[in-house]
Order: sequence, then C-alpha cells, then structure tokens
Amino acid sequence: MTDAGFNKDVDVIVVGAGLSGLVTATELTAAGHHVLLLDQEPAASLGGQAWWSFGGLFLVGSPEQRRVGVHDDAELAFADWLGSAQFTEGAEWGEGPDRHGYAWAKGFVEFAAGDLRPWLHAKGVRWFPLVQWAERGGYPAGGHGNTVPRFHVTWGTGPAVLEPFVRAAREAVRSGLLELRFRHRVTSFTVTDGRVTGVRAEVLDADGAERGVPSSRAVTSEVEIAAQAVVVASGGIGANRDLARARWNPGSGELPARMLSGVPDSTDGLLLGIAAEAGAALVHEDRMWHYPEGIANHSPVWTDHGIRILPGPSSLWLDADGGRLPAPLYPGFDALGALQHVTARGDDHSWFVLNKTIMEKEFALSGSEQNPDLTGKSVPKLIERVRGKAVPVALFAERSPEFVWGSSAGELAAGMNALTDATPGSRGHVDPAALARLIALRDAQVLSGLGKDPQVVATAAARNFWVDRRIRVAPPRALTDPKDGPMLAVRLSVLTRKTLGGLWCDPAGRVLRADGEVLDGLWAVGEAAGFGGGGAHGNRALEGTFLGGCLFTGRVTGRALAGSL
Repeated sequence: MTDAGFNKDVDVIVVGAGLSGLVTATELTAAGHHVLLLDQEPAASLGGQAWWSFGGLFLVGSPEQRRVGVHDDAELAFADWLGSAQFTEGAEWGEGPDRHGYAWAKGFVEFAAGDLRPWLHAKGVRWFPLVQWAERGGYPAGGHGNTVPRFHVTWGTGPAVLEPFVRAAREAVRSGLLELRFRHRVTSFTVTDGRVTGVRAEVLDADGAERGVPSSRAVTSEVEIAAQAVVVASGGIGANRDLARARWNPGSGELPARMLSGVPDSTDGLLLGIAAEAGAALVHEDRMWHYPEGIANHSPVWTDHGIRILPGPSSLWLDADGGRLPAPLYPGFDALGALQHVTARGDDHSWFVLNKTIMEKEFALSGSEQNPDLTGKSVPKLIERVRGKAVPVALFAERSPEFVWGSSAGELAAGMNALTDATPGSRGHVDPAALARLIALRDAQVLSGLGKDPQVVATAAARNFWVDRRIRVAPPRALTDPKDGPMLAVRLSVLTRKTLGGLWCDPAGRVLRADGEVLDGLWAVGEAAGFGGGGAHGNRALEGTFLGGCLFTGRVTGRALAGSL
C-alpha cells in the first residue's frame, strides 16, 4: 500500500538518521522542502554511530592549531591526503575509478580549511584547545600521514557534534517540514522508468531498546512511500563482519574469525546491496578502515562491543609471537598498516607492552562513553586528565581481562600466553626469555639518552610538540623502572569500524550506475557514499575525517538536491 500518514507531499526520503542523514535532512528543510527521515532503529538511537564517537574533527589552519604553534594550510593538508590515499592514476584529471573520490577529497580539505569550523562554531560547537596528533603515518614508505596535528576533539565529543543538527531536526518537525519515522527498515527502492521514485519498507515491532542495543527485527506491516528523491544515509558495513571478511583485500591476508565490533549491530550494510539491486554501482568495496588496537568492552552495549585504544608512541608493539612490528609501525603512527601486518600473518591479536606510568600518560579510549570529562564537559575531570591521571583508562584496566600485569618479563609472558590459550581459535606464543631481551634492548637505548632505536628516536621527536609532551607522551624511562611499574601487556584485537568504499556518486552526491551515468532520483551521503564519491579517502584515511565527511557530504548533497527540486 502507499503510505498516506505524512500530512504533506514528501519531496525527499532520507534513509538513515545518523549524522549525515540529519545534516542532509536539515539542509533540505532549511530550503523549505518536505522530508521524511526513516531509520530502522528505535528513537533512542537517533544520531547513529556519531553519538558514540570521540568527536574528533580534521580541521586545517584553525585557531586551536595556531595557539599551540602549529602552522598548517590546505595545500599541505591535501598533499598529506594524497600521499595517504594513493588514488589511481588519472584521478586528478577526472579520469578512472577514483575521479569522483578525488574531487570530493579536494572539496573536503578546502572545507576543513574554510567553512567547517565557522559553520559549526555558529551552531554552538566548541573544541578542546589542545590539538591532538592522532596518527603520524609514514607507512608504507613514502606515505605521508598527518605532517602536523589536526585532530580537534569536540568539547562534548560525538553528542555535541550531533546536537545542533538534532535541534534543527526537532525544529523542522515542529514546523511541519520533517517527519521522523523510526522502526522502518527499507527493503527495496521503487524504480519507475529508470528513476528511483520511492521506497518499500518493513515496519518493525515497537522496541524500547536503549541506544545502541540490538533491537528486534520482528515485522508488523509493510509500507510503500513515494518521493521525488531518495537519499541513502545508512552507513557502512562495520557490524557485518562476514561481509567485511568477504570484501577484505586478499593481498593483506584475511580478517580473523574473532573480531570486535566498533559500531552498533544496525551498521549492517544491507541498504548498499539493496541500492545495487536498483541499479546503483558500488565501488572500492575492499577499502576499509578497521583498527588493530581494539579491546573488548567489559560492559558491552552491542554484540562483541570493542573500544579502541588511542595510544602514544612509547609502548612496544608486538605480534602474537612476541616479535616487534616493523618500523614505522609504532603505536599512533599507522593503524591500517599495522592491521594489514597482523592479518597478513594470520593472527587475531597483537600486544602493547608498557608500564603503568606509560598507560596513565599515553592511553586514551575512543568513544563518548569512555571519556566522561570531555563528553560531560567537566573541567575538574579534564584537569585530572591533563595532569596525567587517565582515570577512565585506569578504571577500564581494573575491570578488563585484556590487561595483563606483571613484575617481570617472565610473569608478563606467562599471562599473555594464558590469555591466548584460553581464547578458542587464537594462536601465538610469547617466549619469556625473548621478551626479556627485547625489553632490555629497548631500555638500554632509552637510558643512553642518544638511542639509535627508530622508535626511541620517534618518541623523542614526538615530545618536541609541547601538547604531546604535556599530555600524550611519557618521559623516556626504562619499562622496568620500579617507580613506573608494574609492567603490563594489553591484548589488542581487530576492531571493525569504517567503510571507505561505497555507492559511486558524482560531485553533487547523485548515485551513478556502473556505466557512469546518473541513476535518477537516488543520492547518497556519509559512509554509504564512501564519505563522498564512493571513495574520498582512497586507500587509507587521515584521522578525524569521518565525522567531517558526514558533515561535508550531508551539506553539499543536501544543498545540491534542494536546488534540483
């Protein structure tokens, strides 16, 4: 049947009430269009994955950078982007499969250096003043990463990024321009004479599930809704680990059978396949951005809920058998390179080896719920963090079996091996004597004051940036120094997170067919669009660009679509 519940003619249906969907919908309603926003989850999950995020944004040439002595501009940022993305040849001339991704990347960097901050600032968004250097890059050889710190943590984390768009959506609802319908799962697109003209959806059983908790898939009815255009804002495939394994580039081995999930179960990627059935082209499906530094959440919200450690550079990073990862795969340098090293070995885990002082100084946990000081905008709690007392990390370490403590290398190795042996399907063995030698060699390099070990040199260089020296990088001391102990090893598991490929789109966000022609009536934003064009990040991303990509694609596509109606 055709749904007549909305009291206005529907101009646009937006599928997905996450950040990119909210931005798109509110851009359309600001232009006076009537929008229906559908989401398969209950109302409690409004905002999607962004609510759970750390709120990091890639900004270029910001006042926050200038205040801490960082000189940055769009030219340098785009050079870093290209060095990391490694787009296919011809993209910069508008040729080949990366041509639209390249165009979106260029536009995003200009946005990050221009309108992004003032646009959000005018909406009341603010940032923690100490800019972070989330990833330095440098892998593979010649990969740029971030030349300078660009990771701006939002004051209030992910919920604060969402707030102005949730507020605008509520205002649009009151004005009659927007309707929010939760528990609507789109199962197909209506295609009329080659044009997408609406959706068919299952109405799911009313479910009072809390935010992020897996919800019922029981169907109560079905509806068909017509509109002039449909926007796919349903996110990626991060919770669909079977699909992620199937699409993972075999040149980097295989994603392991045991993985953690960094996104709620609803990030299932099903709508991407449904769009393909309607004639849309999916591109770069093997490009993903998962993390190797995942730890199981001791209080999970969704299935196999994992948290990412955001590390400083001092910990030894070891594979499942206790060998050091190759240079420059140090903590905080290139997460995707480290992940590919782990998967190429056929491992399901790796290890950080450090001590209590390094943990307190250098570890942060990604996510809004793991950072009550920033999320709650608590100055007293933030002062504790700045003073080097990572209270949330310490509490997590007390409750997590992934943190193995020991007074010696032998005791550490015994605990590490016991944890591996207790995990079905996991493999790896750390030799106690080899671990002791590795720690001793590292400590000798540190204590020399002029060590030649590349990681020791890189860690010393990191302390040249005063923000890192103050809050992110521990002073160079031996791991075995008793006053910094005890030592610990942290088991790191693969954590699924982001999809870098997606629906192929033109520079306005119109979805394309495999022949490059526009599939009339269908548009895409956010992760579903590979954060723009089907692959704006290329093969690897710079940190802080995911929320920004949702904001940018939602704004650009929302305005382009509004102008076309």
